[in-house]
Amino acid sequence: MSARVGQARDGGHESPGGAALVYLWDADYPWDVRAEKVCATCTSAGYDVHIVARNRAWRPTRERLAEGIVHRLRPWRWLGRRLDALLSFPAFCNPRWVLHLWRVVRGVRPSVLVVRDLPLCPTAIWVGRWLGVPVVLDMAENYPAMMRKNFEAGRQRPIDYLVRNPAVVARVERYCLPRLDRILVVVEESAARLERLGVPAPRVSLVSNTPPLARVDGRPPVRAGDQGGPLTLVYVGILEVPRGIADLLEAVALLRSAPQAVRAVVIGTGRDAAVFHARAAELGLTSAEVTFHGHLASHEDVRRLVRSADIGVLPHRVSEAWNTTIPNKLFDYMAAELPVITSDAAPFARIVRETGAGVVFRSRDPASLADAVRAMSDPARRRAFGAAGLAAVRQRYHWEYDARALLAALDSVRARATATAGTASHTLERAAS
Repeated sequence: MSARVGQARDGGHESPGGAALVYLWDADYPWDVRAEKVCATCTSAGYDVHIVARNRAWRPTRERLAEGIVHRLRPWRWLGRRLDALLSFPAFCNPRWVLHLWRVVRGVRPSVLVVRDLPLCPTAIWVGRWLGVPVVLDMAENYPAMMRKNFEAGRQRPIDYLVRNPAVVARVERYCLPRLDRILVVVEESAARLERLGVPAPRVSLVSNTPPLARVDGRPPVRAGDQGGPLTLVYVGILEVPRGIADLLEAVALLRSAPQAVRAVVIGTGRDAAVFHARAAELGLTSAEVTFHGHLASHEDVRRLVRSADIGVLPHRVSEAWNTTIPNKLFDYMAAELPVITSDAAPFARIVRETGAGVVFRSRDPASLADAVRAMSDPARRRAFGAAGLAAVRQRYHWEYDARALLAALDSVRARATATAGTASHTLERAAS
């Protein structure tokens, strides 16, 4: 682990003693896998957790879940769903969000306010300052780079120039970084980027996108490819051009002449889903060669499809965004004892090579991806890659490890806030005397 990241590796944490924690999430809740893991961990550790969320679905404005109490935006029903959704857009300058967060924080008086990603980060900073609450950014994404990748791929929409403009997002990030008490990152490359932007290492903690050990199933899966059936490649995630799904489809087309049939299973939806359906048709791929499952509401159904596949694929096209984050699905593939084929995005390639979990191919090169599939034609080699990935999850890449880092970071923030408050109180007492 990089020495740059200010993270406690071992030891316990100080019990919060029922202290409140607010987690600010900019979409409807449930559901988000990382938000749930963070909040459930904090609840188990003794925090009184409150989740502030959007409410496009017009759910109850307050709901108690196992991981915390959800406080949703109150819908403006008289406007209708479409206009209400537009006016609840998670922009930091949206007064609905400012007022909603202020009311929740004022009511529960948390010891720490955690904001997920950049869109509402200034809102959290302002409310935190007004009410004297330290603010932690849960930086799951390099948000400026994530916005740029859609523009670079030519997939931006007219509204994106206003609400997802990369130049504006970068300025927002520069405003936020020096004003935060702590930043949680998901991969070492993200910590290195923050260091280059001037963030002191002690204010950064690595809390990755790993699965809990309860999700690890050690039973050797029976896979069709091992029995002479089609070699099944699985992709799980959002369907966008920068994620390289088109390269996966072209690789499958290139493998038509392979001794063993190859098929792709694509699970998920997104703004470019129609692009990939059209590309599959252009390539003449049949339903036996590619299956688009769309969004699956059941996480168990997703897990079943992943475990029944032969190879997990991360075809993401290299960009700054993918060089500074890591998707959940890499570790989910490894936890399912699935060999991995990944593009050479920096953290993806580093982890797969370090753990021996699979093969790396050249980004944007379907022929290289096809060669990687051929390199996994031997079932024994696939099993060796899968076993190495599973061992790495059990040893390091599991949520229980990252949960300790999360709680240590929150302990540090609370201790610093308490010390600062004590110093300020002492100074006032001396001035009064």
